[in-house]
Amino acid sequence: MGLATVEAQFHVLAVDDSLIDRKLIEMLLKKTSYQVTTVDSGSKALEFLGWNVENSNESFFSPKTNQEAEVNLIITDYCMPGMTGYDLLKKIKESAVLRDIPVVIMSSENVPSRINRCLEEGADEFFLKPVRLADVNKLKPHIMKTKTKESQKPENQDDNDEENQESEENDNSSSSSNKQVEETQDQLQSESPSQQQQTASSNNNNSKRKSMDEGVSPDRTRPRYNNGLTVMSNIIFFSFVILIFFW
Repeated sequence: MGLATVEAQFHVLAVDDSLIDRKLIEMLLKKTSYQVTTVDSGSKALEFLGWNVENSNESFFSPKTNQEAEVNLIITDYCMPGMTGYDLLKKIKESAVLRDIPVVIMSSENVPSRINRCLEEGADEFFLKPVRLADVNKLKPHIMKTKTKESQKPENQDDNDEENQESEENDNSSSSSNKQVEETQDQLQSESPSQQQQTASSNNNNSKRKSMDEGVSPDRTRPRYNNGLTVMSNIIFFSFVILIFFW
């Protein structure tokens, strides 16, 4: 039950001009719980997908609003009147809107050149009729591969948005820094010569004062009275001794 629920989301478009072959492929697909839509020509397949067959310009592409689910895989007969399965394959792979849909070709004729041509054009598988249940079981990996690619696109887009945002922030920061530098340079250049001289003179005076304050030692700031007092004391002492001697 769980497996059938998971696979029920996958929608297969089966294209074959033979009613018997259409019924057979429809029965096999539904047996493996795929949702199936059948058409009898390549032009009807394109019409179901939303392509205006009467106008080859892809700008007229508009998905049908009455589709119950998106088409996850297309399986088509090779030999059909009007548009062959190979022509339908080319149309789908040339379309920017439809090219990611896996395409499987069926044929009752085992012609190697035909098989190789379809595979080179972008077909995912080539089944020989009558299609068997084992063949239908090979479809799921191709659908899952497409689903994985689609799920990765939003993540890559978010990463790119973050990188772009970081780049813009870095550019804004760099621009702001450059602007500040330019404003400082303009301010310096706008000063008059007299202001520049006053600024330089003030800086020089401050430097000289700082040098003088730092260069004068505590000993040099004290009054130098010690040596003079010593000399006067000696003179008075000898004079006193001479007077006493003569007395």
